[in-house]
Amino acid sequence: MANEQSGRVARAVIFDMDGLLIDSEGIYTSVTQQIASRFGKTFDWEVKQNTIGRGARDLAEYVVSALGLPMTAEEFLVEREPLLRAGFANAPAKPGAASLVRHLAERGVPIAVGTSSSRPFFDIKTSRHQDWFCLFDVVVTADDQDVRNAKPAPDIFLVAARRLGVVPGDVLVFEDSPFGVTAAREAGMHVIAVPDPAMSAARFAHAHAMLGSLDQFEPQQWGLPARVQPAASFIGQP
Repeated sequence: MANEQSGRVARAVIFDMDGLLIDSEGIYTSVTQQIASRFGKTFDWEVKQNTIGRGARDLAEYVVSALGLPMTAEEFLVEREPLLRAGFANAPAKPGAASLVRHLAERGVPIAVGTSSSRPFFDIKTSRHQDWFCLFDVVVTADDQDVRNAKPAPDIFLVAARRLGVVPGDVLVFEDSPFGVTAAREAGMHVIAVPDPAMSAARFAHAHAMLGSLDQFEPQQWGLPARVQPAASFIGQP
């Protein structure tokens, strides 16, 4: 998809975090399975794929209901918090994340993080990666005072765009979840999906394009400064 053909020009970029910048989804899976195992339940992919990108409360209610756990959503969140904290401290970066963030920051492109994570969890997940997370102009988390609803509502992205000083139509969003893609589209933004390989591409049909990883992104196709070394091409465009 060439930008000249599509007419799409981005003046700012917003990134989701979990599963896109930070490889934290496996930690969520492990911790949820640890809790589910106490009740003889299995947190398999059929359930997992419907949790990616949800806010904490929404996720907890879904997991408790889908697995039939004998606990409330609040009890689930309380039990998982210390388990998550222990795992997040060592969460690695996703391929291509740091290099793309640095590239955009060095060329003066306004960039933000828009995540369904809470601020305390954001701080833990990024503690090992401050050398490039410090480059973001704006960070908006689900517990931000200006965010009324988590994804798939558009609030997080709209707050991030406002703080970057750009209109939604000038924003390009990177997301790894169908809920996140929905949130970006509801916000009136362009969105590129970078999904888990196990997730069906059909669930991202509402994205403007799809990549296998961030290191495949070609900024010039969206009117952004090109990388010194050309990246790989898009693997598909729903």
